[in-house]
Amino acid sequence: MTLDWWTLGIQTVNVAVLVWLLQRFFWRPVAAMIEQRRDATRRVMAEADATRTQATAALAEIERTRAGFAKERDAIMAAAHDAAETTRAALMADAATRVVALETTARATIERDNQAAGDAWTQRSAHLAVAIAEQLAARLDGTAVRAAFLDWLVREIAALPDTTRQAMLDGGAALEVVSAAALDPDEQRHTRDRIGEAFGGVVSMDFRIDPALIAGLELHGPHLLVSNSWRADLARILAGLVSENATLAGATGHHPGPPERPHAC
Repeated sequence: MTLDWWTLGIQTVNVAVLVWLLQRFFWRPVAAMIEQRRDATRRVMAEADATRTQATAALAEIERTRAGFAKERDAIMAAAHDAAETTRAALMADAATRVVALETTARATIERDNQAAGDAWTQRSAHLAVAIAEQLAARLDGTAVRAAFLDWLVREIAALPDTTRQAMLDGGAALEVVSAAALDPDEQRHTRDRIGEAFGGVVSMDFRIDPALIAGLELHGPHLLVSNSWRADLARILAGLVSENATLAGATGHHPGPPERPHAC
């Protein structure tokens, strides 16, 4: 095989020119483009890293905010629960106070009504007893009864202070003897003598009739009243019955009600 040095030299020159041309017009622009692409890629990667960091920070901030919201929600719920419990306790206490007040008012009303009813029945019973006594006493009026009342009247006059009796003698004013029925002249004279003896001197007196006395005698004078009659006695009895019932009711806390009707057998 014969080697053609000219041909080899020309081809070598051609290869060297081709390599120079490729390096001059191809490899350098391509390398520059590749480097630009690498720079752009690095910038994009850096921006992505920055964005990822910002996103991570934002996510952490969101988590902190969410945790704060949860704590605030728990605090609000706890405060609302405490407020609800306080309100419920206040309402229960107010309701209990109202119930006690209503019970007290109702009890007082019941006690007052019972007392009023008991007082009314006591008054009715006492007045009925006094009315019965008046009817019975009205049938007893007579000379003997008037004599007995005269004896009692004389004893009451004798029991007066000496100054009172002497004042009636010195005053000279007429006394008034009141009787339930008319006294005959002998009874008037006897009554005048007995009353004069009780006062210890002569006393001027007039006689008057008052059927409301039922029975007995009363002596009326200036600043003087000696009651000695069935009317006065029954009034004292009625007052005593009412007072005794009121005292009994206050001591026992029980007020008598209306009497029970008898049951038929």
